[in-house]
Parts: sequence; structure tokens; C-alpha cells
Amino acid sequence: MDGSSRGRLLLVEDDAAQRRTLAGFLRKRGYDVVEAASAAEAGEAAAPDGIDVLLTDLRLGGPDGIALLTGLRAAAPHVQGIVLTAYGTVEDAVRAMRAGAYDFVAKPVDLARLEVLVEKALEKAALARENRSLREAVQEADAFTGLVGTSRALADVKALVRKVAPTRASVLVLGESGTGKEVVARAIHQLSSRRDGPFVTLNCAVLSESLIESELFGHERGAFTGAAGQKKGRFELAKGGTLFLDEVGDIPLGVQVKLLTVLQTGRFERVGGTQPLEADARVIAATHRDLEQLIAAGRFRGDLYYRLNVVTVRTPPLRERPDDLRPLIAHFLRKHADLSATGIVGVGDEALAALARYAFPGNVRELENLVERALVLAEGPLLGPADFPVEGAGPAAPAGGQGLEDRLAEIERGLLLDALTRHAGNQSAAARELGLSERAVRYKLRKHGLPTALDAFVETSTKTSSSGPGAGGA
Repeated sequence: MDGSSRGRLLLVEDDAAQRRTLAGFLRKRGYDVVEAASAAEAGEAAAPDGIDVLLTDLRLGGPDGIALLTGLRAAAPHVQGIVLTAYGTVEDAVRAMRAGAYDFVAKPVDLARLEVLVEKALEKAALARENRSLREAVQEADAFTGLVGTSRALADVKALVRKVAPTRASVLVLGESGTGKEVVARAIHQLSSRRDGPFVTLNCAVLSESLIESELFGHERGAFTGAAGQKKGRFELAKGGTLFLDEVGDIPLGVQVKLLTVLQTGRFERVGGTQPLEADARVIAATHRDLEQLIAAGRFRGDLYYRLNVVTVRTPPLRERPDDLRPLIAHFLRKHADLSATGIVGVGDEALAALARYAFPGNVRELENLVERALVLAEGPLLGPADFPVEGAGPAAPAGGQGLEDRLAEIERGLLLDALTRHAGNQSAAARELGLSERAVRYKLRKHGLPTALDAFVETSTKTSSSGPGAGGA
């Protein structure tokens, strides 16, 4: 749109003289006007998203103005329509309003009134554009809630998600365990036109071949031993939404063939059934395995791989995005704040530097676990290196002999046992003596493999006192 233009209009009128008159008047009033003589011509004259208001004759000698307005608003809902006609009926007016027309104007057109209507329609179009932008911003923020960080690697993932989400393309998400593959899949779903449909997941690594087939496609009563009734599969449950197949590299070859058939034909049958059912689900698959190696080894079908892998999204390991450690830790501190009895407010620079040197084999999932542990045990207000017992984050173990971490664990275990013994296994009393919360005591008991039930504690403490150091051990 020209910077001096008051708005962009699409004028569709099959009467050339009337079209020239209206277009000339509107241009003199400062509007940018695109002209067309028919609905077909209108579709070629301007991209729908570039139009603010449609001014159209009702009868165009082909698809009428209401059909044209319906099509434009389907592609660009902000477009406002003003329908012009010399033969209007109540039925036509009702149709126009149902199609989203801003107004219905009888010919001959009162140009002064038309200018007022156009201006008001432009205001409504601008408001609709703004509302749409705000909704999209909120939807994107919500979709990316789980993708925390500002690193370039994560920004690249988000950019690709934005591009692929509005399409119908199948997506393959690749990455190590704990890097957020399901989070990416959910973001794609939430930014797609299927966002109001279900998001259904299936972890293919934990099921046998027969169970995977039944879970994917469902089964009929009596299809196999134990099939007491009909069951819908994940494809049916995901109708109108997204089906996320996690660890797709673990699907047995026999089921791979059937999955490929569904992706190619869009139809399937329940196990034991004969009635074809329609598959209306977008498939997003994920795996930490190298599928190309599995193909070379004959354990994964190449044709299925290419069907699933229309677009690849790679989730970066945490070691490649150290800049995201601080925002991730802050996110997990807020998420699990209820675990802390001392009010942890952040992480110190020394601990952050140490964590940046750690390889994080468990990636983001491991970091979350470490933050949960730190919240239970740390005294705050800032988390330090000692609060993260990982290689590189805590003090180095001495060369030879018992490491510092092992020695500290032994001391902590002894203090716990002594306090609990003095208080006959009463955790509340032991916690008060040790200056800890009951939650922290329970955590430490689990950490050291100590029982929490009183009877079991008494038995364990008795054995420990009779067989501990100095009681005949080597």
C-alpha cells in the first residue's frame, strides 16, 4: 500500500462505465483502487491479503459477488465486503451478511454515503488485522513456552517450526534423548490449522509388534485373545489433529509396511476389521536413532523414511546451546519453586560456568532433574557449583582414594542415621535437629537408599550400627 493511500480497495464491476466512475471517485478521495470485471479477474488482480475492502457488484455473469467475498474472507478474514446491486432482494441481503459483508448498497450508488461506508469498513479491517496479529503472537508465545532460550541454535529451530507448521507436510524431528522433540512436535501442532484438534502421542519403543499395530489402527472385538471389545486406534483418536509417533525408528518392519500404506492412501482398517476408515491426522515422527543407518542395515524401510521425512527438524543438544543455561535454570526454578523451603532466587556465575563445561548426556531433561535436586537440598539464595553434583560443576575429586563426593555422601548418610536413631525414626524431629525441611530429609533418605517407614528404619539402623566401620569391616 502507498504511504499516502487511505486504504486498498478491490472494485469488481462488470459494467465498464460504472466501474470507471466509481474507481475515479474513490481514487480522487485518496484510495488505492484495483479494478476487475469478474470474479475470475478479481482473483488475479490482487493477492487477498493485500486487500482491505472488496467493493463488488452482486451479479457478475459468473460466480457472484457473495461467492467472491466468501472466497476472499476464507483466505484473509480481515477483508470487509460492500455488495452493490440494482436488483437486491431481502434474500440477497441476508446471504451477503452471512458471507461477512459489511454492508449491502442499492444502485444507483450515493457516492457520499459510499465514502462513509468505505472508511468505516477500512477501520474494521484494520482492527481485524490487529486482532489477528495479537492472536497469532499469543498463539506463538504459548506454542514456544517449552522451548526456552535465546541461542542461535534454538532460534533456528523456532524459525523452521514457524515455516512448516501452517503446511500439511509430514515432519521428522531428530535429536538426542531429552532435547525436547515432543515439545517441538506440540509447537508445530499449536501453530497449525489443526490446533483445535487433538494432539495424540504414541511411544513406539515400549510396545511389541502386535500392540503397536493395535494402538495405531485399533481393533475389533475378537480380533485376538483378550480383545473383548472394539477399540479405536491412535489414527482415529487423532482425527482432525496431529499424531506424534515418538521413537519411530523402533517400529517393527511388519508394522512399517502398514504405516506406509496409511500415509500413501489415507485409509486403514482396524485389526480384525474389514471396513476401510479414513485417516485424517497430520503425522509428526521423532527418533534419536540414525534412520539412514537403520535403512542400510535393513531395519527401516527407505520408502517410509522418505514419506515421513518431508521436512526435518533437528533439536540441538544442550551442550551446543550453553547460552540457554541461565534462562532454562530460571524457568525450572519457577516451575519447581514449591520444592524449596529457603527461597532460591537464581544461579551463581561460578556454577553457570561449571555447568557450561558439562556435556549433559541427558540434555534439558537432565538439567531439570538437577535443578529439582538443588531446590530440595540447597540453602540459597544462589545455587553454587556444589549444588550441581556433575563432572565439572563441583569440586574435583582427589587423585586416588575416596572421592570428595563419596566422602561427603558417607558423612551425610551417617548424620541422617544418627539423628533418626536419636529420635526413633521421627523425621520431623530429625529435620528440626539437622536444620532441614521434612521434604529435604525424605529426599536424602531416598538418595542414600534408606527406608522411610519407621519399622524398616529401625531394622536398617540396627544392622548399620552392628556392621558399620570399626565393627570388623576390612
